[in-house]
Amino acid sequence: MTSAGTARRLWALAEPFHALTYFAQESRDAAEGTGLRGFWNGYFALRAAPLGAVGPEVVTAVFYNFAPSFVARRVPGVWDQVTPAAALEARLAGIDAAVRRVLGPDWPASPEVAEAADLTTTAAAAVDAPGRPLAAANSGVAVPDEPHLRLWQSLTTLREHRGDGHSVALVQREVDGVTAHVLAAAAGRSDREWLMRARGWDDAAWDDAVARLVERRWLDEGELTAEGLAMVAAIEADTDRLALGPWQALGDAACDRLAELLTPVRRAVIAAGDWPAGNPIGVPDPD
Repeated sequence: MTSAGTARRLWALAEPFHALTYFAQESRDAAEGTGLRGFWNGYFALRAAPLGAVGPEVVTAVFYNFAPSFVARRVPGVWDQVTPAAALEARLAGIDAAVRRVLGPDWPASPEVAEAADLTTTAAAAVDAPGRPLAAANSGVAVPDEPHLRLWQSLTTLREHRGDGHSVALVQREVDGVTAHVLAAAAGRSDREWLMRARGWDDAAWDDAVARLVERRWLDEGELTAEGLAMVAAIEADTDRLALGPWQALGDAACDRLAELLTPVRRAVIAAGDWPAGNPIGVPDPD
């Protein structure tokens, strides 16, 4: 029977490929080509585009861990520069160019890509949409014909499905966005400086979150307590469990095969330097 560990492993293997849309220069160039100047304008427009031209309240809610003021500096202004449809085109154009550099010009037409695309498309079609706004929005995006872009879009739907479930797990335990980052830093998945810079929180918000965690006895002198460790583990376990449905629909043998196909892809992205060490996504090693 497909285990929650399978969901975690496939996320860890797939995330660097998905994240080319954030870290690859080709993706930044594609966003700038639409008139979106600066990394964060491109980030918010391209990631939020499946939702439509939504306002900062919606983006803050569904992205979950960004400071509201950080979002509001970009949204809804990005929609004055680009339509959601044009943003969707730009993100595929950026991925197409990045993939051809990172994995080689022949890779998109390889049988391995076609097989991986078929597997992930099957899994993405099994995503349960209720309570999963980003997964549902990405499920409504037209699936590209080209296998490497179909692979990317399907993996994006699946990772946003996992992210939606992670938000559920955090809300259940009354862990807000900045507090989630404090826990991630304490657990060693990223560091305070990068998380604050990349998610827009200031020292006052961070220190307040620390104080609240100390009051809950999850943190002591900057370290996770036994209760804190248990709660972090429980949040991650719930996230894995809530992400499992599409992989159960795919089945054990197909999940194992997909892991085989994604392993060299992950290695190629890391080798190309397009997966910065210690980045704020906080993905564990798949091993």
